Amino acid sequence: MIRVKHAYHYLTANMYLLLILLVAIFYLHCSFVNKKDLWTLYVMQLNNILKLHPVETILLSCFLVMFHFKLHARNVYLVNYASYKPDASLMCSKQQFMHLSRSSGAFNEESLAFQKKVLERSGIGEKSYLPEGLLTVPAKEGLSEARKEAENVMFGAVDELFSKVRLKVNDIGILVLNCSIFSPTPSLSSAIVNRYKLRSNILSYNLGGMGCSAGMISIDLAKRLLQVQPNCYALVINVECGNENWYRGNDRSMLISNCIFRVGGAAILLSNRSIDRFYSKYQLIHTVRTHKGADDLAYNSVSQQEDDDKSLVGIKLSKELVAVAGDAIKTNITELGPLVLPFSEQFLFLATKLAKKIFKMKIAVYVPDFKLAIEHFCIHAGGPAVLDAMEKNLQMTEWHMEPSRMSLYRFGNTSSCSIWYELAYAEAKGRIRRGDRVWQIAFGSGFKCSSSVWRALTDVDPIGEENPWMDEINDFPVIVPKVQVFE
Repeated sequence: MIRVKHAYHYLTANMYLLLILLVAIFYLHCSFVNKKDLWTLYVMQLNNILKLHPVETILLSCFLVMFHFKLHARNVYLVNYASYKPDASLMCSKQQFMHLSRSSGAFNEESLAFQKKVLERSGIGEKSYLPEGLLTVPAKEGLSEARKEAENVMFGAVDELFSKVRLKVNDIGILVLNCSIFSPTPSLSSAIVNRYKLRSNILSYNLGGMGCSAGMISIDLAKRLLQVQPNCYALVINVECGNENWYRGNDRSMLISNCIFRVGGAAILLSNRSIDRFYSKYQLIHTVRTHKGADDLAYNSVSQQEDDDKSLVGIKLSKELVAVAGDAIKTNITELGPLVLPFSEQFLFLATKLAKKIFKMKIAVYVPDFKLAIEHFCIHAGGPAVLDAMEKNLQMTEWHMEPSRMSLYRFGNTSSCSIWYELAYAEAKGRIRRGDRVWQIAFGSGFKCSSSVWRALTDVDPIGEENPWMDEINDFPVIVPKVQVFE
């Protein structure tokens, strides 16, 4: 059976062999036809084309215009990026987390026991990071602390990125920043403009409330802007603010976010300049966005609101979240599939689906093998349950899931930034080779799911790389128990 499938994939992946055969047959056929007759046939067909009906002429014109824009679409390159690694003083073990929760006096015994249970099953290790203000007793909260946290992360990531690239800040024409919860005035994007003295006509965007998928949404927005701004750089920044997320009540559905979200940030430099192809790490191939907000269940699955006592605000995660996420991911993958999957996989999927729907055959719909189209997977490290589901449904191996699981273990759920820690892990392991394709997929409130597919333009040599994993990459991977019991 395996040999048959390999032969099938070989034939469908090499359709040009059939094309060569057809051209050869056509050539042999034409060799028996008079050249004068061929010329007459060509002229007749040309006359028919020139006598098109007006509607046909319009359709042909539209096709030619679309073909022109497709041919002349600007390529988008990822020049380089940086994932922020907080100072070691901000590390927080699970024991320390529980000590801080208990010392705050905000939670009853049942809530403390629930937090401990969530931590034990979170997949998070002992070295993730919390905001500085939350590591003190009593905690330092408020606008100034939240801004301090955000600026430390943003500036740290951008400073590291700028140290990796040869760039004049005046060349940056587009700035896209996302931060889900913290949205002060002046905006965080304005803080970036002020800090680095960016030019006055920069196209600046500050995205808020977009959840864990906001990183991919920012990439998609930057890509669309780069299509209409010639010879331009775009700076994309992903940041989240834990200080503003902290909930000090006893509603279990709001306590989960306290236990899983951690400090993280990333800065990415994109370019549409042709010359930058030779200096960039990746080329952006596809972006696909899915929004399930029209469905009430999906819309309310993650929401910032007051608790039942109407006294404290937190992020409420509904019981339907996993099912909602699964539906959004399925829709997104279904749209992405035709863009990346080989014809062989698309045909098998369509054939089994038609057999099941039309002919009522009792067979399972074929699950396409994305590993035939993608070498590396960066799946948002939202939690073990989602990662387990993705591994099972897409038939992933432990090797493919390793960047996501290790990022969750080492850094926790860093929201929109997690996919960049995962890509950095793959690079630090020396896995990225020229021509490899990388799929980043993230999902979050709204409910939204977004994907980006990149192609590596060069071998990424870990020697000389600077990223959060480099000084400890040899310690990974580690075995993460389903339940990490601690006292």
